[in-house]
Amino acid sequence: MQATPTSHNLPLQFENFTTLAQALDYAAQGETGYNFYSGRGKLYATLPYAELRHEARILARKLISLGVSRGSRVALVADTHPDFVRFFFACQYAGFTPVPLPAKIQLSGRHEYVNQLERLLSICQAKLAMATDDFMPFLIEAATRLDIHFVGNPQTYDKFSESRVELKPLGASELAYLQYTSGSTRFPRGVMITQAAVLNNLSSIIKHGVKIRPGDRAVSWLPYYHDMGLVGLLLAPLACQISVDYISTRDFAMRPRLWLKVMSENRATISFSPPFGYDLAACRLRDDEIGNYDLSSWRVAGVGAEMIRTEMLENFSNMLAPSGFNPQAFLPCYGMAECSLAVCFGPLGKGMLTDQVDADQLAEHQKAQPVKSAPASNNHRSNTFVICGGPLPGYEMEIRDSEGRELPERQCGTLYLRGPSVMSGYFGDLKATREVLSPDGWLNTGDIAYRIGSGLVITGRSKDIIIIKGRNIWPQDIEYLAEIQPEIRTGDATAFSILNSQSDELAVVMVECRETDNEKRLDLIRRLNRLIRQELGIDCIIELVPRNTLTRTTSGKPSRHATRNDYLKQFAAGNLENRPEINA
Repeated sequence: MQATPTSHNLPLQFENFTTLAQALDYAAQGETGYNFYSGRGKLYATLPYAELRHEARILARKLISLGVSRGSRVALVADTHPDFVRFFFACQYAGFTPVPLPAKIQLSGRHEYVNQLERLLSICQAKLAMATDDFMPFLIEAATRLDIHFVGNPQTYDKFSESRVELKPLGASELAYLQYTSGSTRFPRGVMITQAAVLNNLSSIIKHGVKIRPGDRAVSWLPYYHDMGLVGLLLAPLACQISVDYISTRDFAMRPRLWLKVMSENRATISFSPPFGYDLAACRLRDDEIGNYDLSSWRVAGVGAEMIRTEMLENFSNMLAPSGFNPQAFLPCYGMAECSLAVCFGPLGKGMLTDQVDADQLAEHQKAQPVKSAPASNNHRSNTFVICGGPLPGYEMEIRDSEGRELPERQCGTLYLRGPSVMSGYFGDLKATREVLSPDGWLNTGDIAYRIGSGLVITGRSKDIIIIKGRNIWPQDIEYLAEIQPEIRTGDATAFSILNSQSDELAVVMVECRETDNEKRLDLIRRLNRLIRQELGIDCIIELVPRNTLTRTTSGKPSRHATRNDYLKQFAAGNLENRPEINA
């Protein structure tokens, strides 16, 4: 078996497509496509775009034969496998809306994963559902109580007869897919992305972000159920007719050096990762392996999906300099599922451009004052942020204060965006849509940011999300688990994150507790630790505090931001129990 080639004679084209089906129709005229690698780095399947188109159209007619209406949602457990890709594009030709579902069983195991699938299936009102054999038992159990027309594995669907109707692919104004926002398992939202929106974003990414060239080749370990994995590393390579090589997210987590191996052996030029991916790969490297890689072809090392910290990237580039990795290949970017994917890209070939600002000015006055012009201080502290570049063509960007007024350069506020690839809304959730999307198209991202000229700098987490090793954890989920304990009242828990000395993010929950018996307090802490680990797959620092400790808003709700600041002050003053996790 040979991988699909790096280049072909088909002229690159990426600006004239209005639907994903049109993009595949054109890509199928060439020789490039998708390649799938095992956990040992061996090629086990190829899916040239020509073959994908042929198989997707056959499968589309079989899906139509099941009699569900146009636009129906088809839930697909998004394992890194050719069958997911085949079903995703079959939906494009059949006129159905694919909905990628997570293919990741957390430490909590079967129970929580089944519950998560059931919630997602219910929210999108799926009429059809598919999983490969590895995930089929979970999908069947999750669908038991739901009104789903048919649930099956790929082999079962393949046994259906083809409908004889003429295929009518999804049009430009119809939904290309539903993308669940990453993070909350209890409050997920299905982002509605039209064909026109995603094709506009793909064109901008290809033309202005990575500036695709003949001979480019991509490698990815990112999951298909994440916007960077789906849009950036599945749809974008197809839309510009280049080949892409996949290793599964599970295999990457176990053997992160596979990423470097495939990049090296295939002379790949493009790959993206959150910062933790680069850090994980570097940490697992052995000194005697570095000389075995040739990463000199890697021209675009995209970085995004979470706050970008330079230390991880510097360590990666320093370790792999003998392998030919060029730190100027780092390409910081900013985006979100609500914008299809990408909003901003840094300048190509310039590496990490940073801005060092006075930490006290930022914390107290929300002003990003450069250190070189900050007032002299004996206790001078600074923060260094990565500049994520300017917005893609067609995007407008404003930083606003709490009253909705636009702020000047270097003043922090909430980031608002308006552009051609913004979502239509959250599926079946008009209230949530109205909370973030104005009638004139402005999207409240919830991210805290400031501008430097046309460049964007992100300083805070979106909507209080806690990100642990690339995983988005909603504080509401942690708070809920605390508040269902008999000792805790609703509203008496506040969750947030802090950084340890290695700049790793740690989850913290402060809980107002009236229990005074030490043994009972220890039992509560152990119980919460166990439950949070089971439900969310993370460790969490649990602080039991007296009543009226949590800082609250004027409406009586706990303020995560203010409580976090109080926690850090108390810890610095030594008034809280010394937690070894913070300095571990």
